[in-house]
Amino acid sequence: MAGKSFKTMKTLQPHNKKRKRQEGKNDEKTKDAHVLKSLSALEDDHDDEAEGFDNESPRVVAIESMLKDPNDSDSALSEDSDTEDEIELSYSDGDDIERSTSQESKLLSSFDLHFQHDLSKTEIDNQRNCKFKWEEPAVGMSNCKWTGTGRNILKDLDMNSLHGLKPKLYEHWMDVYNTSGQEDINSPKQKIFFSLCSSYRDILHCNKRPFYLKGLEDISIMDTYIMHSLNHVFRTRDLVKKNDAKVAKNRENADGNIRDQGFTRPKVLILLPLASIVFRVVRRLIQLTPSAFKVNVAHLDRFSAKFGSQDHEGNEVTVENGQESGNAKPQKSSKPSDFEELLGGNNEDDFMIGIKFTKKTMKLYSDFHTSDIIVASPLCLVNKIEEAESNKEKDVDYLSSIEVLIIDHADVIAMQNWSHVNTIVEHLNRLPSKQPGTDVMRIRPWYLDNYARFYRQTIILGFYSNPEINGTFNHKCSNYKGKVKLICEYKGVLHKVLPQARQIFERFNVDSIVDADDARFDYFVKKVFPRIKDSDQGGIMLFISSYFDFIRIRNFLKSQDAFFCLLGEYTTQSDISRARLWFYEGKRKIMLYTERSHFYHRYKIRGVQDIIIYSLPERKEFYPEIVNMLDGSNNMTCTVLFSCLDKLLLERIVGTTPAKRMVSAEKGVFVFCD
Repeated sequence: MAGKSFKTMKTLQPHNKKRKRQEGKNDEKTKDAHVLKSLSALEDDHDDEAEGFDNESPRVVAIESMLKDPNDSDSALSEDSDTEDEIELSYSDGDDIERSTSQESKLLSSFDLHFQHDLSKTEIDNQRNCKFKWEEPAVGMSNCKWTGTGRNILKDLDMNSLHGLKPKLYEHWMDVYNTSGQEDINSPKQKIFFSLCSSYRDILHCNKRPFYLKGLEDISIMDTYIMHSLNHVFRTRDLVKKNDAKVAKNRENADGNIRDQGFTRPKVLILLPLASIVFRVVRRLIQLTPSAFKVNVAHLDRFSAKFGSQDHEGNEVTVENGQESGNAKPQKSSKPSDFEELLGGNNEDDFMIGIKFTKKTMKLYSDFHTSDIIVASPLCLVNKIEEAESNKEKDVDYLSSIEVLIIDHADVIAMQNWSHVNTIVEHLNRLPSKQPGTDVMRIRPWYLDNYARFYRQTIILGFYSNPEINGTFNHKCSNYKGKVKLICEYKGVLHKVLPQARQIFERFNVDSIVDADDARFDYFVKKVFPRIKDSDQGGIMLFISSYFDFIRIRNFLKSQDAFFCLLGEYTTQSDISRARLWFYEGKRKIMLYTERSHFYHRYKIRGVQDIIIYSLPERKEFYPEIVNMLDGSNNMTCTVLFSCLDKLLLERIVGTTPAKRMVSAEKGVFVFCD
C-alpha cells in the first residue's frame, strides 16, 4: 500500500519541472556559485572550537551533495514544493508577521529553545555520561516515580498552564474533551506528561494501560503525544512561513542567517505494531486537529477501508471520562478478551502512511518525502530501508530530518521483533543519499554537522519494559536535553494462580549477561532434565520465552532421543493440531511451547501434568494462564528457572519486594503455594 503510494506520487511534481530541466544547464553555473557562497557563509558561522571544518567534515559532505544535478534524483522534493492548489498552512493562531516578530524576543517556546540551541562537542561528550540522578513521585500513579538526568524539570513545574502548546490547539483540545464528557485536560497527570513531552527530553513510559486489557483505556497518554506531534508540526511550519515572509520582504538585504529547516519535510515518525492500532491513533489525530486545518480530510475512505475492519464498521467509539469504549456487541469466544481486543481485528503488521497538512486539508497517503507525519510499522520501514540499500534508485531520505520519534505499544512490538526498531533508529537522522531540494542557506547548522540525532526526541510507550527496550532507550537515544523514565513497583500476579498449584522458583548462578543463556542451559541439562528423564510421568510442558532457547532445547531433546512435540511461532497449523492431540493422548511426553506462540494463539493445552518454565514470560498476564493449565492434573507443580538478571521479569510476576529478596538471598529455591 505504502510502496504503491510512493511510486504514484512521483507524478505530483510542480508543473514547471519540465521547464526547469530545459533551463538547468543555463542555470548550472549560477547555482554552483550560490552554493559555494552558502558554503563560505556556513564555514564562517562554524564554531572553530568544535570539530575541525575540513573537506571531510559532515557539513562539507552534506553541502557538496547539493551540488549534484537535481535531475539525477526523482526525490529532489523541496520542503515547500507543493502544487498551487495545496498552499501551505499559515499562522494557525492568526498571528501576523509583525506581531509574531515583536513577541518572539519576549518569550521563547520550548520548541524554539530546543532547536535554536547551538550544541557544542563538550555537551555531546557530557551527555554520554549522564546518570539518572533525580526522582519525583508520579502523580496519579501511586506505585510509580519519575527519574531523570540533568535538571529536575518536575520540581518547579507550573501546574497552571500547558506551556508551549499553541493556543488554537489548546482551545480545540478543550472543546473535544468538553463535548465528549472527558476529564479536564488540566489534570495534574495530564499536565505533567505534556510538560515532559514539550521539554523535548527522551521519555520511557512503560506503565501505560493498554486498551485491550480489562477495564477502559486511559487515552490521556495517546492524546498527549498526538497534541505534542501536532504542536511540533504547526510550530515548524509557522516558523518556515514567517521566515519566508521575512526573506521576501528583505530579499536584497538578506543576511543568510535564517536557519529553520532540515533536509526533508517529515518531522514526526510514529511506530505502531498493528493496523487496528493505526486506525485508532489516526482517527484520534483527525479528531484532535482543529477544524480550520481539516476542512477536507483527503483519502479518508481509502484509509478506513485499509486500516479498519468489519469490527469497526457501524460501531461508533465514544470517549467517556477520559476512557474509550465502543458500542460493538460482545461476541462469545474461547480466547481471552484482551486477545480479541488486540488481535481480533485488523492485525496487519506491514503498513506505512504519510500525513500532510496544507492550508485547509489534512491529506492522508501523502508522499513520504513531503509528509509532515509518517505512521509506520517497524516491519514495513525496515523493508523500505533494505530496498534502498539494494536499489540505489530508492531512498529513505524522509528519515533524515525526523525530530520527534514516538514508539507506542512497545511491548507488542517486542512480541513481533524489537530488532527492527533498533535498525530504524540507527537509520534516522543520517545525511540524505540524494539531493533533498532544500535551500542550503535555510538548513539548520546541526543538520549539516550530522548532529541531528542529538536534537531528536524519542518517546517510548508501552505496558511494560524489557531489557531490549531499556537497551534502546539507554544506548540509542542521545538527546542532548537528557532523559526521563518511569520506574514502578509491582504487586505481582500470583493471586491469579490456582490456589492448589505449587510453584517452585529455582535460581541458577550467572556471572555476567554474556554467560546468561549458557548458564540457564547448563542448569537445565544438569539439574532439571535428569528429573524429567527419570520420571515415568508424561504431560510435561516446557515453556520458553526466547525462540533461540526454543531451538537450543529442541536440538538437545533430539540428541537425547526424547519423545516431544513442538508449539512454536513458526509451526504449521496442521503440525500444531497433531502435536496437541499427541500430547493429550500421552504419545508425546514433553511439549515445547513458546511465548510468541501463546501471544498469537492463546491455546489452552489439555493433558498438562507438570510445567517447567525455562524462562519467565515477558507478559505478566501469561504466567497465570500457563500455570493454570495444571487445572485437573494430579501433580499441580510448576518449576520456574530464573537468575539475578531476571529481576525485571520476576518482579512483575511475584511482586517487587519478593523479587528483590529472591535475587539476593543465600538460598536459591523459593516455594509459593496456598
